[in-house]
Amino acid sequence: MKVGMAGVGYVGLVAGACLADGGNHVTCMDKDEQKIKDLKEGGVPIYEPGLLEIVKRNVKAGRLQFTTDWAETVKSSLVLFIGVGTPPAADGSADLSAILEVAEGIGRHMDGYRIVVMKSTVPVGTHKKVIAAVEKHTEHDFDYVSNPEFLKEGAAIEDFTRPDRVIFGTTNPAVVEIMKEIYAPFMRKVERFLVMDPASAEMSKYAANAMLATRISFVNEIAGLCERFGADVESVRRGMGSDSRIGPAFLYPGVGYGGSCFPKDVTALIAMGEEVDFPMSIAQSVHAVNQRQRILFANRILDYFGDACAETTLAVWGLAFKSRTDDVRESPAIAAIRMFQDRGMKIRAFDPEAMDNTRAALGSDLEAFDDCYGPLEGADGLVIFTDWPEFRMPDFERMKRQLRHPLVFDGRNLYEPRIMKKHGFEYHCIGRPNSGSLGRRRTD
Repeated sequence: MKVGMAGVGYVGLVAGACLADGGNHVTCMDKDEQKIKDLKEGGVPIYEPGLLEIVKRNVKAGRLQFTTDWAETVKSSLVLFIGVGTPPAADGSADLSAILEVAEGIGRHMDGYRIVVMKSTVPVGTHKKVIAAVEKHTEHDFDYVSNPEFLKEGAAIEDFTRPDRVIFGTTNPAVVEIMKEIYAPFMRKVERFLVMDPASAEMSKYAANAMLATRISFVNEIAGLCERFGADVESVRRGMGSDSRIGPAFLYPGVGYGGSCFPKDVTALIAMGEEVDFPMSIAQSVHAVNQRQRILFANRILDYFGDACAETTLAVWGLAFKSRTDDVRESPAIAAIRMFQDRGMKIRAFDPEAMDNTRAALGSDLEAFDDCYGPLEGADGLVIFTDWPEFRMPDFERMKRQLRHPLVFDGRNLYEPRIMKKHGFEYHCIGRPNSGSLGRRRTD
């Protein structure tokens, strides 16, 4: 199948590369000339495990190519996927300007029938705007399909090639068969296609992400209550998750969710409700709890050091919003570091993949290191924001030797409090009995 993909970000590039790996001939288009240049030279603009290898393999096989020429992409493809960004506008709603720009470009360059497929996450009702934008510039026939992505950063290849479900929002049965053909290589064991109308397909993506965000915010709120009653949220989480009606996924307490999906999708859902005078009260609470969670964790550290903040150096492990990605968008680490720097703290940091993006976000006021032990030397404590696997089994004795004080604030509950106490650390985590006192200010 001849496929065009608008956008080479997390959605567009992963989807385009995987579709090519499934045997389709894919042309990926982006107006960012530097990104296209890098891709043509064998690099990728994002970090996603396995992606670089898939891109190189399919470029070599001639199934994947990159261009800035939208006319070429439209004319050479039967199926045109839209995978560009929908960042939040000032009011929290999704910014559709890039989407509509692509739609108008499709209309201008069509020379015959096309299938327009929306892969980006867009508000309910966007299908009408996209159809109108294409129709404005063409007299050729076309069909529209809403095909929302359900990709987790860090596991996007697995999610695309072994999906839980693939949704087609269209009213044309013939188009469904064409879409099934495109996705057939990923459905060899079990067919997981769901067909519905475009509006329902658009809503499905927002509903799924909002539900997952709700679980995260709920367990974080439970963690706060556990701290005040002396309960252990890890035990509570297991007690909840063992209920077959609930399950264990997305019930891990921490510093709050971040990234490019949950924050903007929750706020977009809230904005959709306001647009039709139907307040999304649960979504509003989910967002508020998440914002509070990151501030509570940062304030715990600031309160601990108190008036000594300006003389404090902190080591930070993890800057991406989650492990296995270099994405720092809406990262709790970035938000907290800004709060620390505002109080005069010096920050020494390490992340396996997100250092470049962190420098772009925070500027030069950050001492960066190439390994996890570098930031510890002479630091007054360690703060953990991201659950990278290499942080789970560190050399505790080396950590103790390098830190000025054996103090750890763990925003991901990576360690057992009793183990940290055994190693001689003062350990503060989320929703668990700590080996050190909560919120004590240092006076030494």
